[in-house]
Amino acid sequence: MADYVLFTDSTTDLSVDLIEEMGVQVIPLTFTIGGKDYKNYPDGRELSSKEFYDRLRGGEVSTTSQISQQEFLDAFTPVLEQGKDVLYLAFSSGLSGTFNSARLAVEELTEQFPERTVLAIDTLQASMGEGLAVYYAACLKNEGRSLQEVADWFLENRMSICAWFTVDDLMFLKRGGRLSGAAAVAGTLLGIKPVLHVDDEGKLIAMEKVRGRKASLNALVQHFEASTYDRSQQVVFISHADCLADCQYVADKIAALGVKRICISDIGPVIGAHAGPGTVALFFRADKR
Repeated sequence: MADYVLFTDSTTDLSVDLIEEMGVQVIPLTFTIGGKDYKNYPDGRELSSKEFYDRLRGGEVSTTSQISQQEFLDAFTPVLEQGKDVLYLAFSSGLSGTFNSARLAVEELTEQFPERTVLAIDTLQASMGEGLAVYYAACLKNEGRSLQEVADWFLENRMSICAWFTVDDLMFLKRGGRLSGAAAVAGTLLGIKPVLHVDDEGKLIAMEKVRGRKASLNALVQHFEASTYDRSQQVVFISHADCLADCQYVADKIAALGVKRICISDIGPVIGAHAGPGTVALFFRADKR
């Protein structure tokens, strides 16, 4: 069996500890704030999540950029030159053009290295939902499964990864075109908090509206309770945009249900630019999304 490297990108929002545990390589996306470009490295070496969210709260606006085809070529080529194969699990194509850039790079590298295997798979997920997908793939790889075995398992089980979000500031959804200006203003005045979901096409859609922050956090837990199976074996990922106390509130309620493991991490600037500070997201496996 040929050796291979498992790649993903920084929109997984995986902590440095988890990345090291999994043995995966992470390619950073780019975000811009204050007229300056930064790489979204998992360790926040160019700009920390805390500083990023403080600047958003201060009124600055951030934009993001997908990974280019050339960046994928630069990341994958040295691995292939070492005689190893590549499996890349990508940020949802429903939210970014990153997967398409990877697909083009794979086509080029397959011609350049016909004896090697280079695969890119769309996770149809974001943040730690993408991260949870990578976690399961890494577990299989570390058990000794081949690249093709991992890819086949992932394609068969991809839709079992569920994602539920709630945001604190509706204006960020408005800027991203997911909410009208009038609805954002009205919702803010009424204390409405949307609960959102990543659908089967990897797109973020609003599922319900609740009044008040605590109710929106409880709604995440309720969706977990309603759809999960075999809770004692559940690995649950929870990410947050500079609101650790609210994240911990959700984690404590999930822990009380008797799950196997809970991992908490920051929502990085690329996802955070669109979701805004105060976002909490919950990820787990179920029969369907």
